[in-house]
Amino acid sequence: MSKSIHEHHFKRTVAGVIGNVLEWYDFAVFGYFAPIIASQFFPEDDPVAGLINAFGVFAAGYLMRPLGGVVFGYIGDKLGRKRALGMSVMLMVIPTTLLGLLPTHAQVGIVAPIMLLILRLVQGFSVGGELIGSISYLTEVAPPGRRGFLGSFAFFGAVGGVLLGSLVATLAHLFLDAEFLQTWGWRIPFLFGFLVGVFGLWMRKGLAESPDFEREKAKGSMDKNPVAEVIKKMPLRIIHLVALIVVNAGGFYTIFVWWPTYLTKIIKPSIDHAFTANTISMIVFMLLLPLFGWLSDRLGRKRLMMTGLLGFVIFTYPLFLWTDQGVFSHAIITQLVFAFFLSLSSGPLAATMVEMFPIRMRFSGIALGYNVAQSLFGGTAPLICTWLISETADITSPAYFITSLGVVSLIAAFKLNSKYGDSAVYK
Repeated sequence: MSKSIHEHHFKRTVAGVIGNVLEWYDFAVFGYFAPIIASQFFPEDDPVAGLINAFGVFAAGYLMRPLGGVVFGYIGDKLGRKRALGMSVMLMVIPTTLLGLLPTHAQVGIVAPIMLLILRLVQGFSVGGELIGSISYLTEVAPPGRRGFLGSFAFFGAVGGVLLGSLVATLAHLFLDAEFLQTWGWRIPFLFGFLVGVFGLWMRKGLAESPDFEREKAKGSMDKNPVAEVIKKMPLRIIHLVALIVVNAGGFYTIFVWWPTYLTKIIKPSIDHAFTANTISMIVFMLLLPLFGWLSDRLGRKRLMMTGLLGFVIFTYPLFLWTDQGVFSHAIITQLVFAFFLSLSSGPLAATMVEMFPIRMRFSGIALGYNVAQSLFGGTAPLICTWLISETADITSPAYFITSLGVVSLIAAFKLNSKYGDSAVYK
């Protein structure tokens, strides 16, 4: 492949990924600063009740994802991947910046949490389209035999955004005075998201349309309503996709967003340097994604996914028990093991989802299945885990939740077969 072709693919990959960095940085920062946000917007005598309120607003953003998926699915399949990707980034920059400027409960009373909720709903709507657009775009512009590798960069960018949020949270806790962080410093990460957004908009400005979409459009085979078509013709495939990714949804947000709160607020004695451990683990997870995406092009998606999912089912409960001893080394080793299993199942996932749906309804099909799974089991995971502990007084109870999701996804992965489109990949 010539240098110019390499550069062409590199630019397309960067442009496809950069929006995910912004979207997921903005969305995840809220989770990392949930304890502080709880005290500023939901003052409670009981800190656990305050956390539940804050994580409830975190989850509310996810409830908008299916709606965002429907709207952006229609735009992406009808008007093009490029149009959907540009709009989703714009819709994220505005609420993120405003979130960093919101007055608190002490300043305006009940208006503060209402405004917070509205901004989170807009963010959730936007996220419903961004990742799916990136997945569709990156896999469709990939050279033959590299779909798994390039598709994995959609999640690489998303994790990179969450990692950036984790890094900013780590730096904020290390270098900002605790009182300043509590009163005003928590706003800085949200305001920083504006700069990331401006860069993302600039990168997307010159994005070329997906060749697959252009060819399909030239055939005149685009349906008037791709969302309605995929629901009518492939409802079981959408359900299959939901089942396939429930553990990626719930597992990711438990292990990489809720985990620092678990280590610092719930485990006794609390574990210091939780954000540092989180950052290290996410770096490992992010770097493994392209490796396993690349391997899935050679060994098959199904084989790798089932290995990772089986790891979740077998090891989740023992790892929780080990972490609950309150030792830092246990906590970080647990996160690294989870990162390995999650990357095994997530690296091949983008290409797998794309190969489950035909081009003319691909964006819509993936958006529906993926966002339903994320809204039900992803954004709600921190809330569910906190609630389980509150109700059962058992700090290992979230392990049952994650293990159950692992069983569902493992069965769904086992059911993958060659009836879906392009799939010599289901070896």
